[in-house]
Amino acid sequence: MWDFSLGRTFSLLARTWPFIVLRMAVYAAIAVAFVAVTGTGAGLGWGIGAFGDAGFRTSSTFWGGAAGFGLVAIGLYFLREWVLYMVKAGHIAVLVEAMDDRPLPEGRSQIEHGRAVVAERFVEANVLFVIDQLVKAVIRAVTGLLGVISSVLPIPGIQGLARFVRMVLSVAIGLMDEVILAYNIRIRSANPYESAQDGLVLYAQNAKTILKNAVWLAIFVYGLSLIMFLVFLAPAGAIVYFFPGDLSAIAILVAIVFAICFKAAVLEPFAIAALMQVYFAAIEGQAPREDWRQRLGETSRKFRALGEKARGFVGAPGDLGPDAVRR
Repeated sequence: MWDFSLGRTFSLLARTWPFIVLRMAVYAAIAVAFVAVTGTGAGLGWGIGAFGDAGFRTSSTFWGGAAGFGLVAIGLYFLREWVLYMVKAGHIAVLVEAMDDRPLPEGRSQIEHGRAVVAERFVEANVLFVIDQLVKAVIRAVTGLLGVISSVLPIPGIQGLARFVRMVLSVAIGLMDEVILAYNIRIRSANPYESAQDGLVLYAQNAKTILKNAVWLAIFVYGLSLIMFLVFLAPAGAIVYFFPGDLSAIAILVAIVFAICFKAAVLEPFAIAALMQVYFAAIEGQAPREDWRQRLGETSRKFRALGEKARGFVGAPGDLGPDAVRR
């Protein structure tokens, strides 16, 4: 079935509990922001609706709530770089050390340690963000290059099932960029663009094994997310009940937000810790093959862009090479 250990995965999460708590706090704050600003927008819309008839008030209340919801979503779009740099990457950094059985600080010191590792590795948030975006694009290209869907579904005439597999694969691919980030942090090369390229080549060499496990994890994560959405419908409806007007549609959006925040805070770290085990076991003892590097270079413009940035990269003073040992 899968090639990761559930016990090992839960152990890694337990050792990095300060980051789990941080993630829960950050995503809980995001959920509260959605509720508060959506409610404020609905209230303003309801007040404006007093200048018209009942239909106008209902419409203005709904659109006020929708505007508040959209405002928070736009704000999060601009904050995604910060979340990646300060929360996700820091957690991955300490997960890497936990996987290598290195001692970890406890409590808040662990969060500061994780951030320090990321800052040493990437210097600035925008470097990490650029690498992350390029890596995501290359991972999608690798999956297409391998013809994974045709190998998973060789039976003709089942387009509906093929579409479902494509959807699950797209979710699974979304986990891999953070695993490549873990590789980048683990080897500590002086050039993060170059090591991202190497990590992608190693992924391509072992993609079918890794994706098989990623699909299992995607089904697990999104199955539980759906269950949590159904669980959150009742409290979301209760919260929206106190908003002015009939906002049943907003209640569904609020439940979706709660489920997404739960997924990001709790379920995604589980999936990443499990997939890291699979990836590092699969690539152990391997070197990036030049034939795969060439194939990716011919197929993906983003892979070539990583190479160009690697050649032009000037590291910060004190950068460590790939053979350096973490303190």
